[in-house]
Amino acid sequence: MSDKDDDDNVGYGRPPKGSRFKPGQSGNPKGRPKGQRNFRTDVQEILNAAVRVKERGEARTLTSQQAALYRLREKALNGDTRSLNRLLDLAAQFNGQALVHDSEAELPDDDQAILEQYLSSGRSQARGNARTEEDKDGRIGPDEESENE
Repeated sequence: MSDKDDDDNVGYGRPPKGSRFKPGQSGNPKGRPKGQRNFRTDVQEILNAAVRVKERGEARTLTSQQAALYRLREKALNGDTRSLNRLLDLAAQFNGQALVHDSEAELPDDDQAILEQYLSSGRSQARGNARTEEDKDGRIGPDEESENE
């Protein structure tokens, strides 16, 4: 086949020669202008921007991200529970550790047994309720289908 034959073939993925993009022509001419920044770039720049903070009476230069973490730490240490929870969540996320709340860790044996019994009865009850709802709707459940076959 010659180049002339390729130009004449029109179909999926082969538009007519006259309507093809010219070399250097964009398919989206009014798209994002060159040099236009996206949100990710702006966030990275702001978090990496240097700020001056005073720590123990001395001025230090930190990134905005570091300063925000220092501020979060200070609020957590001063008794702000939301800041403490957020700081612990970040520590668990980036240190690869799972946090265990004290209330879950120190459950007495009797309470643990009651909880396990409740959870196991709740699961079996949920299965039973699902079957009775199917019966009320008049639909055949999976157990009944096998019996009818």
